[in-house]
Amino acid sequence: MTEERLARHWRATRRLTAILLLAWLLTGFFAVFFARELNGLTVFGWPLSFYLAAQGASLVYLALIGIYAWRMHRLDRRWRRAREAA
Repeated sequence: MTEERLARHWRATRRLTAILLLAWLLTGFFAVFFARELNGLTVFGWPLSFYLAAQGASLVYLALIGIYAWRMHRLDRRWRRAREAA
């Protein structure tokens, strides 16, 4: 039973990591791929492509790290409670 719970825990961990890595990849890729199209839009006087590269991507990466820490804390706490109950 404990091995099954451990396997579920690692499956959830890998799924979370894969989803966040995909979000990281898409953020970096789309900011560069659509830079020309985004160049026509401005944010605070700067072209949107420049703003996304300089500020937006960094904020997204910081949010991804925060989400990862929050969700992993919840997953680990849930797994610890299940292990102690068994």
